[in-house]
Amino acid sequence: MARSTHDSFDLDHLRRRMARGLMRLLYGKGAEPSGEPLPRRGIYRILVCHVSHTLGNALLLTPLIQELEATYPGAEIDIVTRSQVGKLLYGHYDRVSQVFQLPAHGFGHPIQWLRATRGMRKAHYDLAIDADPQSQTGRLLLLKARATWTLGFSGRKKSGSVTHAVEVPEHVQNKGQRPVYLLRKALDVGTETDYPVPDLRLDDAELAQGRRMLDQVLASAPADAAHRKVVGVFANATGPKLLGTDWWNPLLATLERLRPDCRLVEIVPMTGRSMLDSRYPSYFSTELRQLGAVLANLDGYLSLDCGIMHLACASRVPTQGIFTTTRADEWGPYGPGNHVIAAYGLAPEAVAQELAAHL
Repeated sequence: MARSTHDSFDLDHLRRRMARGLMRLLYGKGAEPSGEPLPRRGIYRILVCHVSHTLGNALLLTPLIQELEATYPGAEIDIVTRSQVGKLLYGHYDRVSQVFQLPAHGFGHPIQWLRATRGMRKAHYDLAIDADPQSQTGRLLLLKARATWTLGFSGRKKSGSVTHAVEVPEHVQNKGQRPVYLLRKALDVGTETDYPVPDLRLDDAELAQGRRMLDQVLASAPADAAHRKVVGVFANATGPKLLGTDWWNPLLATLERLRPDCRLVEIVPMTGRSMLDSRYPSYFSTELRQLGAVLANLDGYLSLDCGIMHLACASRVPTQGIFTTTRADEWGPYGPGNHVIAAYGLAPEAVAQELAAHL
């Protein structure tokens, strides 16, 4: 009899267990929640440890950066990250000073790893934050940093003591909101107020360039007189999230029928190949900030759960995220104008009806 997925060997699970065991051996048990609030004064140098290398995760760190800038407006923020585009994403934040870029895949590039961690360890920080509720690497980096105050989540998945520990909240699941909750809880301030929305911090020059590029794309194909809105469509995704043209074709046909005022523009993925048979005006760019600037000039955006969905949200275009497999409460776009389409098991025509209502 074939073994079930749950019974099969899970290398990632084993790796995490080994990492937790090593951390406990080196640094002791996981931290318990602290009863003392984090100080509001005397913090001028901050380090944020965030080791996920995906585009979506990297963008979902920007709400914490905004919260830190608002809480400690006179402080500088350094970030250590495995994101290979971290400098592009965080470089336009006023208080971000240095971005230490680790190799994307663990210790495969030891020289780059040592260079980044050496730069991080040269400074003495007033506050170091491990923003991830699960990563042992993030906790290890925090413990290697020289910091007066250290902040991170507590729980069975985290080892190594910090001066301020916060239990992982069950009522806050979103990956962009949890690090903000972590800081607010440690400060002993209200945690239920509006959370900052991911933000790429596009400047006026970038937005103007994005407008020009989008105008050129639209001028390349005739438009219907009824079109009053321009909506971007990104039809790519990874793994089980990827759906083919047999799903997208009826969805877009229904959407065009329900919303004749919307003109569709395809955002072409990094492969440089249309996912929609080149039926629509299309835009392609390998430059993330240029792509974000074009997205920012759209009237709306729709896609499955993917990194470009988070880029659209961070570019402040009204974003409709379609979720068919992943958890919308963890990864869904939030904030004004953004919507989650819970499409689990829905026919594409039904998904189009929900999209049409929100656009």
